[in-house]
Amino acid sequence: MIQTILIYSMGEILGDSLIKLPFIAGLREAFPQARITWCAAKGGTMYAGPLKRVVAGYIDEILTEGPTGAASLDILPWVKPFGGRNFDLVIDTQENLRRSLVASRGVGKGGRFVSAAAEARKPGWPAAVVDRLARLLSLASDGKGAPRPLALSDVDAVDAARALLPTARLGGPVYIGLAPGAGGQDRRWPLNRYIELARRIEASGRKAVFFFGPDEAADLEIARAGAPDALFPEKDRTDGYPGVKGPMLAIALAGRLTAAVANDAGPGHMLAAGGAPLLSLQQDHRKAVKFRPAARRLELLIAEDYGQGMAALPLDAVEAALQRLIAGAS
Repeated sequence: MIQTILIYSMGEILGDSLIKLPFIAGLREAFPQARITWCAAKGGTMYAGPLKRVVAGYIDEILTEGPTGAASLDILPWVKPFGGRNFDLVIDTQENLRRSLVASRGVGKGGRFVSAAAEARKPGWPAAVVDRLARLLSLASDGKGAPRPLALSDVDAVDAARALLPTARLGGPVYIGLAPGAGGQDRRWPLNRYIELARRIEASGRKAVFFFGPDEAADLEIARAGAPDALFPEKDRTDGYPGVKGPMLAIALAGRLTAAVANDAGPGHMLAAGGAPLLSLQQDHRKAVKFRPAARRLELLIAEDYGQGMAALPLDAVEAALQRLIAGAS
């Protein structure tokens, strides 16, 4: 019986950590009683910081110190990685063979080792990060485990989402999320297209719900002026849980959405992690393949197929893809 698990990674910045959340949720479902330790070998992970409350109940311990394989001399036979601790199952998510050898020394007697470094050298290793993680989880669980939406254990987050987006009763609103932001302007579908899409959503009897980050206040006000009937739950707080904010709030709200539209950026991964069926607007095929969001249901539109730049994506094509997503959810 697997009682202790070590997940071995090099660390996670925000984008990496968000795309891995469905893997973490699937891991906990496959091994509900196990103690799960996450090793960020290079010492930094969002799971020990901004996403600590998000992964509560999923990850029991974060390991960042001591010999972890990040240093070249950690491979020496007398070095005891992970403080000499052993685990029933070690899943190595990175692909460097030297570091994988260090990770394998954390496997206890009779334990199991699943290695991305080994799998990556076999035919058929997937290009998409989410598919690679799914492959490792399936191998570790004898085919029983698969990525799944994150169910937050934080009661305040769940209650905040319920207050901000109340459950639709018969004939009530159907919530459609819109996340216009992205780290780079070249990855953004034009804001005026999102606003027009919101108007069409409202005209169809559904409710548009905008998601903006803390640095996008100017865009939020433009969207509010252009789509005054839309909702802005992260800004217009009507709940009593001010401590619930950022990724935690976005992920909680995602579970209230019938569908969502987002650029290739962090907000899209948050909505996917929270369980929202997602239409992801991508700039080019290379990134669309490797960094595809881990949504439970996904539609992809790639600007490269229509012309140059994100503005090449036609509004009608986005609306049609969104309607397919909504139809599949009903």
